[in-house]
Amino acid sequence: MDKSLYPLKFTPLMKNKIWGGDKIKSVLGIDFDPLENCGELWVLSGIEGEETPVANGFLEEATLPELIEMYSDELLGEDIFTKYYNAFPLLLKIIDANDDLSIQVHPDDKYAQRQGFLNGKTEMWYIIDSEGGLITSGFRSQVTKAKVINAIRDNKLTELLNIEPAFADDVFYIPSGTIHAIGKGVLLAEIQQSSDLTYRLYDYDRTDANGNKRELHLADAIEVLDLSSVVSTAKHHYHNHLNHTHNILEAPYFITNAVFLNMQEGLCKDYSQLDSCVIYFCVGGSANIQSMNTLSHIKAGETLLLPAIAKDATIFPEGKVKILEIIPL
Repeated sequence: MDKSLYPLKFTPLMKNKIWGGDKIKSVLGIDFDPLENCGELWVLSGIEGEETPVANGFLEEATLPELIEMYSDELLGEDIFTKYYNAFPLLLKIIDANDDLSIQVHPDDKYAQRQGFLNGKTEMWYIIDSEGGLITSGFRSQVTKAKVINAIRDNKLTELLNIEPAFADDVFYIPSGTIHAIGKGVLLAEIQQSSDLTYRLYDYDRTDANGNKRELHLADAIEVLDLSSVVSTAKHHYHNHLNHTHNILEAPYFITNAVFLNMQEGLCKDYSQLDSCVIYFCVGGSANIQSMNTLSHIKAGETLLLPAIAKDATIFPEGKVKILEIIPL
């Protein structure tokens, strides 16, 4: 049997959250039964104990760490494999906020590694759907640690924050150290470093089914908080035209491009000069993708991982499709 690599699909992990809703089912058409809600859909993860298994081909049920062990730089690319070795560098999610998420911050790599973790968390959000939803990111004016601590004590933290409306196709960039929160009514795609490390500053005094409040992490949060993140808008503006590839964001850990298509003949992508795997993250519609002598189908909420040895791909949209093309760095 041929044991060579091919484009890989994955089975997502579905997570019930105190703030989760039903948009992953009602908007994206992904059934999360028997969960009461699905606040997070982890669509591509190599985090230990939270791996998304392969869903297609002879590698079905294999995890990303197992794939890296088997194929190393053929899967990741030589530079990415050298940099991350046996760890997959990114974590991709869908988040459905049926209530306001906690106000939080993520550490950078150095702080996370001092705490025994592999890396910190820088991330970006692409808004899939928003019903009057708000995004919090950064401060509205210059603050000090003392001012933040006093505002938390007095339940006035939101008065210090930059809060703005979110609309479909908006992009927000959240570097490590940036105070942030996702507001009620927002459905988004999240691209981030492979980390689940979050420090909560405020959670609206919510309790779970047992009456317990969620843990806050004030000491760590205040320590890693970037007090210079004063912004008038956190939206990351980008150009986009149908049937072309347009860069959305180039962060230190990944490049994200918009590939929004409705062309019957398909769009050809040349990866012959790229030494990296490529992830297609479908955020609307559906498409067939021809690559490595394999035809793969993806729809909203799904990913397709093209190994680094893939030289090209052709995307054939079914009607209109929105794909985020992601390249790890």
